[in-house]
Amino acid sequence: MPSAPQTDAAAHRTRELGTFLRSRRESLDPVRLGLPRVGRRRTPGLRREEVAQLAEVGVTWYTWLEQGRPIQASARSLGAIAVALQCSAAETRHLFALAGLGEPVAPHAPSCERLSTASRILLDQLDPLPALIQNARFDILGYNPAYSRLIGVDLTQIPHEDRNCIYLALTHPVWRSRLADWNDILPRMVASFRAAMAGHLEDPQWGAQLQRFLSISADFRDTWQRNEVRSIENQSKRFRHPLVGVLELQQVNWWSAPRNGDRLLVYVPVDADSERALKRIAEDGGP
Repeated sequence: MPSAPQTDAAAHRTRELGTFLRSRRESLDPVRLGLPRVGRRRTPGLRREEVAQLAEVGVTWYTWLEQGRPIQASARSLGAIAVALQCSAAETRHLFALAGLGEPVAPHAPSCERLSTASRILLDQLDPLPALIQNARFDILGYNPAYSRLIGVDLTQIPHEDRNCIYLALTHPVWRSRLADWNDILPRMVASFRAAMAGHLEDPQWGAQLQRFLSISADFRDTWQRNEVRSIENQSKRFRHPLVGVLELQQVNWWSAPRNGDRLLVYVPVDADSERALKRIAEDGGP
């Protein structure tokens, strides 16, 4: 609902907020974001309904916000809109300042989680077995060279805020190509993320992560609508590598203590052929 009458300065900020939102919305390419081509677009960029859908806010409420009406926006709603509009960290700060909400929790900023020395040694010692340490949001906290070789991506070249297994599977063509059973892997990842998120529904980092996945991938949005949940389990996974073809590895999960969701994933060959394939990949070197 509209709030009480504003001061001149507050009214000016509100108008600037609406102008900024509209300019960001009109600058986005709906095709790049995976949105369907429905009807003729009379203006460039996204429709207001599409932004509202991506941010999971009401269309009328978002329209009023963009029109510069004096309504209240929570940090969580504004953060979701920032993600839907693909705002940079500077743009998100500007958005929050215009809304009078102060400094935001940056939606794409990595948390302060650091890999311990002991964990780094553990990962290195596991090579040539591919291994990584991942938090409950699927962010990659650490990895060894064998994992980079397996997945075909030099993670040192990936920004820290993008080092997330779900995000890279959705957006990185090489990463996706290495997953031999994508139609099985995607629902499993989405269902595991939903199950893990149940205990963090008020956490802005989890909310921002979800909005990011929803905004970049129609596949993720469609799968999310199934409302499936599943726990993390040891599982057999098949990878496709250009040097050796398809190899099958057993993913073994080990949780840290205290159990905060961080886990060590180690990929172990299930048979002699896969063991030889891993050795050949290691001998070849390079991601």
